[in-house]
Amino acid sequence: MAGRREVDVPSLVAAAREAHPRAVARALSLVEDAHPALREVMAALAPHTGRAHVVGLTGPPGVGKSTTTSAVISAYRRQGLTVAVLAVDPTSPFSGGALLGDRVRMGEHASDRGVFIRSMASRGHLGGLSWAAPHAARVLDAAGFDVVLLETVGVGQSEVEVAGTADTTVVLVAPGMGDGVQAAKAGILEVADVLVVNQADRPGADRTVRDLRGALALGARAEGEWRTPVLRTVATTGEGVDALVAAVAAHRDALGPAGLLARRRHRAAREVEALALDAVRARIGGVGAGDRLNRLAAAVAAGALDPHTAAERLVAALGPGPPGEGLSARR
Repeated sequence: MAGRREVDVPSLVAAAREAHPRAVARALSLVEDAHPALREVMAALAPHTGRAHVVGLTGPPGVGKSTTTSAVISAYRRQGLTVAVLAVDPTSPFSGGALLGDRVRMGEHASDRGVFIRSMASRGHLGGLSWAAPHAARVLDAAGFDVVLLETVGVGQSEVEVAGTADTTVVLVAPGMGDGVQAAKAGILEVADVLVVNQADRPGADRTVRDLRGALALGARAEGEWRTPVLRTVATTGEGVDALVAAVAAHRDALGPAGLLARRRHRAAREVEALALDAVRARIGGVGAGDRLNRLAAAVAAGALDPHTAAERLVAALGPGPPGEGLSARR
């Protein structure tokens, strides 16, 4: 496609696997841009994935996710582990890029070669994650980082997608925000592997911890099943962060190889499904198919056809797609 730089895939993959920052950044840009070379890059990186522990950090806006993420990075670095961070921010209405720029708030790690931080725009994607985030996490995994942290834009009743992308999901709440009740309403308790009351030095922290523990106690759990802990942190001072990192490690140990593989299979199924749906949508919007869709829609609106039959006819008319159609054909 005109205007797109050619990519030396073997060289890029080799450099990315050595965690060279420029190469990793370039590979992530290919993901965000849905570059035609992306499929070849991902195929070359695939055999080198599966080692990193992918940890999701999510919670309502203003709860201190970025400050907590920075403190967690420091804790992992004290253990000698390398860390990659994918911070998914709201999209700028002007540039289309990440609006908040978490790298600014994590500036203390900028000179650390064992840390890689990338902001990624959500581009209006519901669920708190960019559509490209799962693929970007694979790039960071293949680059050899021990831990990949996924920080989301915020969480709400439709925004718990991080649980399907991470091996361990950490949900942060803060006292005085009604988060105990909101967490239960939004279904956050069901997706949290570790619950953290951040800003625990503020009034109301004890009540928030008590409410969350009470809500968790109402859920039925099988014997031996992981029980979500409720921890306290003050991310600005680092208080409680080591305990948080220890709880994340304990969750991975509790999952064991079989549980971890099951989560990753589920994650892979979501990725494959998303790519397949993306390819179908692209073909529906193509020349000819778009006109067919409009005719079928008119028939449904007029009562001449039911939507199920119309959908079946549209899918049948699409036929087999061209080889390689998928993510790299998005744009």
